Amino acid sequence: MRDDLNIIPVALAILLHVIIAALMIVGLDFSRAQQPAIPLAMTATLVTEADMQTVTQKAPEPVIDEPPVDEPEPEPEPEPEPESEPETPPVPDPAEQERQRLEEEKRQQDIREEQERVRQIQLREEQERIRKEQEAERIRQQKAEAERKKREEAEKEKQREEAERKRKEEVERQRLENERKKREAEEAERKRRLDAELAEEAKRLAAQQSGEMARYIYAIQQKIQRNWVRPPSAQPGIECVALVTQLPGGDVVDVVIDRCNGDAAVRRSIEAAIYKATPLPQPQNRALFDRNLRIVVKPEQ
Repeated sequence: MRDDLNIIPVALAILLHVIIAALMIVGLDFSRAQQPAIPLAMTATLVTEADMQTVTQKAPEPVIDEPPVDEPEPEPEPEPEPESEPETPPVPDPAEQERQRLEEEKRQQDIREEQERVRQIQLREEQERIRKEQEAERIRQQKAEAERKKREEAEKEKQREEAERKRKEEVERQRLENERKKREAEEAERKRRLDAELAEEAKRLAAQQSGEMARYIYAIQQKIQRNWVRPPSAQPGIECVALVTQLPGGDVVDVVIDRCNGDAAVRRSIEAAIYKATPLPQPQNRALFDRNLRIVVKPEQ
């Protein structure tokens, strides 16, 4: 088959340009400072002669009866780039490898140091957080303890006040009770004494009415008369009234001449006779005893 469209020469030209471009890129890559070669990834389609014939067969044939028409030639499909052959990697430089190894170690060391620094910072922050939490907890517990003690003290104070109030109430109640008992005892004692005095007075009146009082006073008068010393100025018919105070045993403690028809010497003689008569005679009936006696003294009878 005749190649009327010149497809084969065009495809070969494109392939040649691709190879030249690849060689230039490889040459530029080797000119760099021992950098590892980076293979270029190219995508190419292999065009065979059969494909070219298929394209040729699809071309339109001229029509005899019609005049020739200038039709635009179809653009040729791009030829696939040939796969590049793997290049032999350059031999690495030991010094460069050592430098890279040291740099990598230094980088790893820096990373570890940075990680350690960050860890220490986080550790300090965690310790500070724990310390603050513990301090806050301690303060909270102190406040809670203070509040508890305050409540306990307030409760104790309330109890003390209540106890003091009850104590005062009890003291006041006891005082009122004692006063009541005292009044009752005094009233009972007063009543007892009054009853006793009334009873004694009744006995005394009964004794007087029975003649025992007359005999008691007569015995006292007789003893006073026996102890009387008649003064020279005494006149016949002497009569004196003496107020005598005696003790329960009859001892005379006081004598007052209330009324007397004699002179001062007679009055003194009557008073002396009463003192000499101590102890005065005691009544057989104790109801007749009286501390204060009113005795009529007639020494001449």
